[in-house]
Amino acid sequence: MKEMVLIIRPERLETLKSILDTLHCGGMTISSVMGCGTQKGVVDEAGVNEIKGFKTTINLLPKIRVEVVVEDKLVDEIIAEVRDKMVSDRVGDGKIFIRNIEDAVRIRTGERGKKAL
Repeated sequence: MKEMVLIIRPERLETLKSILDTLHCGGMTISSVMGCGTQKGVVDEAGVNEIKGFKTTINLLPKIRVEVVVEDKLVDEIIAEVRDKMVSDRVGDGKIFIRNIEDAVRIRTGERGKKAL
């Protein structure tokens, strides 16, 4: 099993939910987060963010963090669908992080592994 953490633009959430539903992913956890990557944000020249004459960089943009745990065989399919349907060719489209999951347990029934998904 793999955990996929997808950091995406907020306006792409419905597209991602559709992709995951089409590929029969069992569930997902979604969080609103703030972050930055290579786009770096903007410089604020207003006095609010100046400390003793220094300009500060405001570099956190709203993003959505989606976490799913899937069978290994779905990982490449999900990546391909996301790349096909969600790319805008602009900086800030997002990232996908993939981690190994040792086990999963459904609390209600005690099922483990793939059955718990």
